[in-house]
Amino acid sequence: MKKHCLQSDELFFLIIDLQGNLMKVMDHAAQVYKSTRIMLGACRQLKIPVAVTEQYPKGLGRTVPEISEHLGEHLLLEKVSFSAVTKETLGRLRGLRRRQVLVAGSETHICVFQTVRDLLAEGFEVYLLRDAVCSRRKDNYQNGLNLMKEEGAVITDVETAVFDLLKVAGTPDFKAIQPLIK
Repeated sequence: MKKHCLQSDELFFLIIDLQGNLMKVMDHAAQVYKSTRIMLGACRQLKIPVAVTEQYPKGLGRTVPEISEHLGEHLLLEKVSFSAVTKETLGRLRGLRRRQVLVAGSETHICVFQTVRDLLAEGFEVYLLRDAVCSRRKDNYQNGLNLMKEEGAVITDVETAVFDLLKVAGTPDFKAIQPLIK
């Protein structure tokens, strides 16, 4: 198999903790929302499953409307641990029967990092969407990206991922997804 080659039938999209009380303190929330919505649109067109985590929703709120209104069918995982990979959630993620994971969310250096590290340890192939993750501080964001790369995650972006999934232009999927990126 080719290295760094996304396959829509092997992939799921994991959105980590894009919640109201957390996102209102993020400088780049609007960019994260835009990138995440593009990826959600591509996933919907390509029939890629979506999983969403919420860290202690009673305190941090639910997934922001900017994302929740675009979710469609998805697997919701509530958690109190920073990593989304727990005994309770791992079985549900494995139940998607996919080995590749696209990751978006917050915060890059905490919940996203710990989840990515644990997904890699469980044998998943992880692709981190750097334009769809954020931290409150730029140095924390960069630290999270560096740590995940060192762990073995592929650091990419939404546009690269979308076009890798599409493979060729001119198809009905390409024509449906292209307007999302413009």
